[in-house]
Amino acid sequence: MNIGQKVLFELKKEISQTEYERYIKKLVYDSKNSRSNIAYFSTTNMIVAKWIKSKYTDKLAHLFEIINEVKPEIKITVGKIEPKNTMPTPLKQNQDKNNSKSTYLNPSLTFESFIVGDSNQFAYTTAKSVAEKPGLQYNPLFIYGGVGLGKTHLLQAIGNYHIDLGKTVIYTTLEQFMNAFTSHLRSQTMDRFRDKFRECDLLLIDDIQFLSRKEQTQEEFFHTFNELYNTNKQIVMTADRPPNKIAGLVDRLRTRFEWGLMADIQPPGLETKIAIIQKKCELDGISLNNEIVNYIATHMGDNIREIEGTIIKLNALSSMLNQEITLDFAQNAIKDQLKEKKENISIDDIVKLVSKELNIKPSDIKSKKRTQNVVNARRISIYLARNLTPNSMPQIAVYFGMKDHTAISHAMKKINEIIENDENFKVLLEELSNKVHTDTKNDL
Repeated sequence: MNIGQKVLFELKKEISQTEYERYIKKLVYDSKNSRSNIAYFSTTNMIVAKWIKSKYTDKLAHLFEIINEVKPEIKITVGKIEPKNTMPTPLKQNQDKNNSKSTYLNPSLTFESFIVGDSNQFAYTTAKSVAEKPGLQYNPLFIYGGVGLGKTHLLQAIGNYHIDLGKTVIYTTLEQFMNAFTSHLRSQTMDRFRDKFRECDLLLIDDIQFLSRKEQTQEEFFHTFNELYNTNKQIVMTADRPPNKIAGLVDRLRTRFEWGLMADIQPPGLETKIAIIQKKCELDGISLNNEIVNYIATHMGDNIREIEGTIIKLNALSSMLNQEITLDFAQNAIKDQLKEKKENISIDDIVKLVSKELNIKPSDIKSKKRTQNVVNARRISIYLARNLTPNSMPQIAVYFGMKDHTAISHAMKKINEIIENDENFKVLLEELSNKVHTDTKNDL
């Protein structure tokens, strides 16, 4: 296996199976033309090439650095790669030395580009405070929350703040830390490993929950943590859960993780998601009208990283097909993603949420009671079931004990009339739709 294949293998571990099969699997590494400071990959599909260029080139370069300690420029070409007439410029000696003590940070992930809302205000404020006064308070800082909510953004924002000040920053995922540890242990070069991770001003570790039950890695990280902490170097970690919920974590590490401050990030509300989409469009020069923005915010769930990927996909498709991004265009482009989401949502999930939010018993929603509040809750449940699950109208009718699909059709017509005339009701439906996606994801 050549280095390019190793990099693709490592990337496969960090992304979803769907994205790997759809994009990365189509990449071929060109070992003949690649050099230490430039890596060529080819694919036969222009859209795939554009998508990879926009989303994965930085990650690929970072993985090359982890494996080979040299970060190359990544080139993605379409079709057969033509041989190069000139040799790439060799790396400077001092550049290689710097790369051994620092890791890649995405320069776009700053505090200025982070959208603040009620769900992430505390985490944002504490992260900014740590950036301004590292090693003095909130050390370590432990940020936790669900997938795609902005933990990595805040982590790298802290790093970028200090890169601009000339500090040595190490950003790595726990998996990369573990792989580097194993590699250096095998090659008996642990001095180089320890120099890298202990002689920095800030250590930023993503996905620390994967330290669970890795006894040898926990032992090494314990000593790394102590060395940095005792010299007032800032440590920031992220995880999908707080330290006391990470199974298989030794007590001496758990207590150290809790020494400083823990800040959680909750799923964003609808208004925050809309603001994030608008900001992303502004930064990338993408034009989406309010109707499309609201559609994406309402239907794509709470994973901000996934939402940003959807926006990039829409823009790439629009450019390739030379078509304006309309609501119909957007709905057609992301219908497969929405189908996957629908398959994970059941009518039970919807009824459970609606009953909780509207203070109505689930049994009443499924009953034949005709009081106004129960009828309202039932209509909302039917509307959400029709839009958020793959169930047909006859299937929904059976669930709610109705005669046939015409009763569902009537309920849908009635609720659409209410939406047209009552903006507050429309907002309520959007918020409930957002919460259904959030609650279902958290249960998986």
